[in-house]
Amino acid sequence: MVDDRDSRYNHDRPFDDDEEDDGDDSPRRGPGRKGKGSEPAPMPKLSDDELEELGYTREEYESMAELYETTLRSIDEGELVKGTVMSVTGSEVMVDIGFKSEGRIPLEEFPNPEEIKPGVQISVLLEATEDQDGEVKISKRKADFLQVWDKIKEAHDEQQIVEGIPKRRIKGGLKVDLFGVEAFLPGSQVALRRIPNLEELLGQKLEFKILKVNKRRRNIVVSRRVVLEDERAKKKTTLLQELQVGQIRQGIVKNITDFGAFVDLGGIDGLLHITDMSWGRIRHPSELVAISDELTVKVLSFDPERERISLGLKQLAEYPWENVDEEFPASSRVRGKVVSITDYGAFVELKEGVEGLIHISEMSWTQHIRHPSKILGIGDIVEVKVLSVNKAEEKISLSLKRTESDPWQDLDAKYPLGSRIEGRVRNLTDFGAFVQLEEGMDGLVHISDMSWTKRIKHPSEVLHRGQKVEVMVLGIDKERHRISLGIKQCKENPWAGLAEQYAVGTEADGKVSRIHKSGIVVDLPDDVEGFVPMSHLAIPDISRIEVRFAPGDPMPLEVIEVSPENRRIVLSAKAYMDRHPEALADYVAAHEIRPELLEAQAQREQAGEGAPDAAQAAESEASEVSEAPGVPEVSEVPEVPEVPEVSDVPEALGEDAEGVDVTEGVKPLSEADAGPEPEIEVAPESGGEAPPAENA
Repeated sequence: MVDDRDSRYNHDRPFDDDEEDDGDDSPRRGPGRKGKGSEPAPMPKLSDDELEELGYTREEYESMAELYETTLRSIDEGELVKGTVMSVTGSEVMVDIGFKSEGRIPLEEFPNPEEIKPGVQISVLLEATEDQDGEVKISKRKADFLQVWDKIKEAHDEQQIVEGIPKRRIKGGLKVDLFGVEAFLPGSQVALRRIPNLEELLGQKLEFKILKVNKRRRNIVVSRRVVLEDERAKKKTTLLQELQVGQIRQGIVKNITDFGAFVDLGGIDGLLHITDMSWGRIRHPSELVAISDELTVKVLSFDPERERISLGLKQLAEYPWENVDEEFPASSRVRGKVVSITDYGAFVELKEGVEGLIHISEMSWTQHIRHPSKILGIGDIVEVKVLSVNKAEEKISLSLKRTESDPWQDLDAKYPLGSRIEGRVRNLTDFGAFVQLEEGMDGLVHISDMSWTKRIKHPSEVLHRGQKVEVMVLGIDKERHRISLGIKQCKENPWAGLAEQYAVGTEADGKVSRIHKSGIVVDLPDDVEGFVPMSHLAIPDISRIEVRFAPGDPMPLEVIEVSPENRRIVLSAKAYMDRHPEALADYVAAHEIRPELLEAQAQREQAGEGAPDAAQAAESEASEVSEAPGVPEVSEVPEVPEVPEVSDVPEALGEDAEGVDVTEGVKPLSEADAGPEPEIEVAPESGGEAPPAENA
């Protein structure tokens, strides 16, 4: 309801609002008037001489006076009088009410100004017999109000429904023609929900209830919303009694959200969720419905206590998955439209309401696809092969690549085992390098297949991205789409000659390459590495190698062990000094504790890094060097830490310390990968020998 503050609704009112309503229902008189009637002035009494001078006889003059008195009558201020329209100007209407002067009425006070023409009789309210300009003051609007006041008051008191027509929009609402007088319809009282464009209601005959009246101020406030709420309450009561799950109902869309649409069933709203609108894929409810749309929906669920209703639209259509296994049998080829793309694949609509998934691993035999959007786009029409159909879970697996032959099946003919190919290094990992043989076809060079003579800790020591290299095909796994390559196999195994070149007792000049806790790896001529155990460094009481030796330091050495089978050379500075004792003093002096190395080591320890190459320390500490009379015998040099086999490459993937993307180019594993690994046929080395097992 509207309280006394709703006097603000009294827009465009030409009346005086300074005084409060005192409860007096009588019309107000003009300002300064005392309310007495204005009597017409009587005819003056004239003598016979005066009558003779005017040319009248006594009888004629008295007859004229009688006629004058019957023509004029007493008119009171605040009285309804009849008047005749004399003329109509651009904004005013001149009206004769039989008084000494005519009155002016603004044209806007007439509900239908086009019907006002000279000669038309109208009822007006006499507000004042004379205003400051000496003219009679009359009002058509106030006259209309007084004429229908009783009807308006009765409708207000008894809360009757009345009809009116919105005529024009003003600030805050609409002006409504109610029984020929203007009433105010606030914007909040127009409908149950906000109407964006109030002009749509202009000229329509609508039903209202009168919320407030003020006779003195001629103020009427009406509401259409109250009428609609009453109607809604009645319909709601009836609907709640009749509504049942499974019913088919008609409704009107009242509101749309991101998750669905609210449908007015006639007194109560139900939710049509976006998932119940269509068997197909839609991104927003507005794709299917719009506000004010009339829909036929099915009642899916109904909670009378909470007054919640769930509705369905797609349930009125045929279930599209009913015969999907017959329409799209496994191994068949079908065409569809790409409707959605995710990180793991693309969804293809085969028909309305039926979609299948092309997994990213089923998009290409050879391309390294980082994201499905690289080769597919929304709306693309594609031909796919049906891999499997799961009707119960509404899932269909599709393949794009299987519409073409698998190039891996004929790869052994193109790249036979033992063949040499030039490729480009595409990516480096901790365990090897991926070499691109052709577009989309990569092979793995394992770290153990990069050099015959060096123990490589990371492929970046000998290779870099984009580098062209010659490789040999070592093995092909057609099922798992993997090629094993080797770089060192392209060269003859040098260890047969190295065994003679570095025979036991041979003296050699080496340079410190890497420092371990248990010894030093040195570089020898001809790109060969050897190992010097700590006990053969010829430094008395040495406990910390890293503070006495640095990479690049020269070392005079003697070979004390050579093993072509294990590709290992062990050297000794102590054995060399035993033969050349004159060099011992200078050698020991050159490898005193160095302050700069000591400081560098302290900084590393403070930073938690430990000794240089701490990651390999465990490997070196595993070696045990034993000495015997005569030429010392050295046990096995630390072996290369165990690295993943070629077939186990995906399990070893990760980010290396240098941020290299090691996952690039690796094929995703299928369920078949969990089974036994297929044996890879290995090509013989150039020397005719089979490569060591660790290189397979």
